[in-house]
Amino acid sequence: MAKGIVVLDFGGQYAHLIANRIRRLQVYAEIRSPQAAVADLEDADGLILSGGPSSVYAADSPVFNPEIFTMDKPMLGLCYGHQLICHQLGGSVEPGDTMEFGAAQLRVKEPRGVLAGLEAQELVWMSHRDSVQKPPEGFSVLADTDDCPVAAMGNEARRIYGLQFHPEVTHTVSGMEILDNFIGLCGCERTWTMERYIETSMAQIVAQTAGRKVFLLVSGGVDSTVCFLLLNRALGEDRVLGLHIDNGFMRKGETALVERLMQESGFENLKVVDASSDFLKRVEGVADPEEKRLRIGEEFLAVRDRALIDLGLDPEEWLLGQGTLYTDTIESGGTDHADVIKTHQNRVGVIEQLLAEGKVVEPLDQLYKDEVRALGEKLGLPHHLVWRHPFPGPGLGVRVLCSDGNEPQEDLGPVEEKAAEVAARYDLQLQILPLRSVGVQGDSRTYAHPAVVSGDCDWEKLELLSTELTNLFAEINRVVYLLGPEERPVQRIKPGYLTRDRLDLLREADAIAMEGLERHGLMQEMMQMPTVLVPLSADGVQESVVLRPIASSDLMTARFCRLPREFLEDIRDRLLALEGIEAVFYDITHKPPGTVEWE
Repeated sequence: MAKGIVVLDFGGQYAHLIANRIRRLQVYAEIRSPQAAVADLEDADGLILSGGPSSVYAADSPVFNPEIFTMDKPMLGLCYGHQLICHQLGGSVEPGDTMEFGAAQLRVKEPRGVLAGLEAQELVWMSHRDSVQKPPEGFSVLADTDDCPVAAMGNEARRIYGLQFHPEVTHTVSGMEILDNFIGLCGCERTWTMERYIETSMAQIVAQTAGRKVFLLVSGGVDSTVCFLLLNRALGEDRVLGLHIDNGFMRKGETALVERLMQESGFENLKVVDASSDFLKRVEGVADPEEKRLRIGEEFLAVRDRALIDLGLDPEEWLLGQGTLYTDTIESGGTDHADVIKTHQNRVGVIEQLLAEGKVVEPLDQLYKDEVRALGEKLGLPHHLVWRHPFPGPGLGVRVLCSDGNEPQEDLGPVEEKAAEVAARYDLQLQILPLRSVGVQGDSRTYAHPAVVSGDCDWEKLELLSTELTNLFAEINRVVYLLGPEERPVQRIKPGYLTRDRLDLLREADAIAMEGLERHGLMQEMMQMPTVLVPLSADGVQESVVLRPIASSDLMTARFCRLPREFLEDIRDRLLALEGIEAVFYDITHKPPGTVEWE
């Protein structure tokens, strides 16, 4: 272990994000198992214990090395790590009366230690079920919230601190100051830079490939484009081949745009194939979102293998390259103790086997979206490519929700009645939608129902209501606001699969939304705005769309964007005029509790 910070990973969604933020402060950081031997951690300047989906008092809680707590090193516990410090050192951790997911107001009682310099009131980001009720002996309560009596605690003599909230996420306003305070307590050297990362990464690429070549699937998004450039720089264009696959799930005109942008950027070693019919055949009649993702991921590999044969390339000579980010890895349950949120196409079973055999090159797999963009800028990639809105590998395949029309019957009447009472306090009406979407709460995967609210309301109240509903009701993990029509029709789930007709409908709706953002000058106001087609229908024929504009730097956390009403009215009217669309919703859910994509 070099000098710097070690992050002990208890399976939290944000474990590597912590290391990302530490590196942002120019301090070296690396991830280690909580079972690491003390001898292997001796040179570290300090330890951070990450969050995780488990309960510290559960029988299946992550195994860790208790000798870590005997080390005379600064220690910072976050979320699960905060609870583990308390539990291990004699305090009390219990299930919370109220879950907290999203923004919370922190009351700073004692602005010292890691909280030095903070205001009396600070906006922080919570994601937890359990809470510290009583800190260990020698610890002071440094801060609390309305629903969390020990939101921060510290023992200055031992230089050990615990925070129930997440300073590593961008939505904790003073999060970087908190981490900077901890670095100061550790006495770390600030020598880490992106230039150093590029040097290290290129050396690793050369060492891993050992004279072999790399075959990379290039979607045209920022991740695969930066990966393509990095591989070209490390190995030379004669040892790298990019393949763009039109899988039938692309946006309107996307493949032609990608091909043009790549040519304009000087990439000569890129080939394009149309495999849309193969992909559509692969997912025919499939409604389950995880099964869709798996089949799409497997078909990418099948197309790759056919391309290798068609091009006369030796599979043993060519390794698979992927622009995988850490968000893909962690959401797919790719680290010890991490919960599977959703399987990304670059983490299907065959890929896992190739990874185990050392046949996959992933130079970005420790980075987040913001770091990839910084890397792209350093490598000299054109600005318009670096800042394109992200687009998922499976494309519109995960933005067309499918159903066989036979959703499990649940008696949500009592929950809906209570939730409607909460919404009524905001002068809004509420209904729970008869479909489900993926969420992430307390580092765990949820598959629960969106609730739709309607009526006149401002953004502040909508945000408060969304947070309150998802915190109070486990059956609700997402809240949407009805943009139109004025009176929501009584809708039911209709059968619908991944067909060209449905994909074409979403392509048109997505094109309307993207063109509207450009026309209103809003493209830079958000990281991305997925447009989602959902099989909700009053007449059994038409469907509904959801707009999901989010602001985020790393995609690990996100806030829904408050877009101007004139834009929303314009887009709503254009979408409702589109044949096949009967309702337009606006997703007002942060991440957590709702993932960026609905599937």
